[in-house]
Amino acid sequence: MADLEPFKPSYTGHLLAGADEAGRGPLAGDVVAAAVILDPDRPIIGLNDSKKLSEKKRELLFDEILNNSFSYGIARASVEEIDEINILHASMLAMKRAIDLLDPKCEYALIDGNRLPRDLQCPAVAVVKGDARHPAIAAASILAKVTRDREMVALDKLFPNYGFAKHKGYPTKAHMEAIDAFGVTKYHRRSFGPVKKNLSLF
Repeated sequence: MADLEPFKPSYTGHLLAGADEAGRGPLAGDVVAAAVILDPDRPIIGLNDSKKLSEKKRELLFDEILNNSFSYGIARASVEEIDEINILHASMLAMKRAIDLLDPKCEYALIDGNRLPRDLQCPAVAVVKGDARHPAIAAASILAKVTRDREMVALDKLFPNYGFAKHKGYPTKAHMEAIDAFGVTKYHRRSFGPVKKNLSLF
């Protein structure tokens, strides 16, 4: 883990889940969330905030998490939901959905950030910078980011003029120039300011 102070939850049982999301800032694509219950008998070395890991390392850890975790769930909120309820609430909804997919269910959840999703079926606590402070949240951040990045690479094949494989939907100069040149796709978030300025459908 990173050099931040590790987070030690009050819950000491085995069914502890970490949850995180990827894709709050981009102009395009779903927001993806994951929840993970790690297996103490199958420790995973090298877990950290997904943004601090190389793409190659994230890909390796992704498979290791899937193969060695006690339980995991990957979920999303769609572009339409983001535009309808805003990105913050959509991120919370995606994390709740990921937690709901866990089988077996968790008894306690650690949520990255400073807010909790509504209507969770278990006790939970928000952990600021949790993906760098607790391995279960770090594992969730890796699953969420790798899943979303792969989807943006696939989207790049459908819309090669936009550069999704490189910028992953974030508002880079190249992305903004592509929107100006080619218009807005159905995968763009219309509620986001830079997209609102150009709503001519592709």
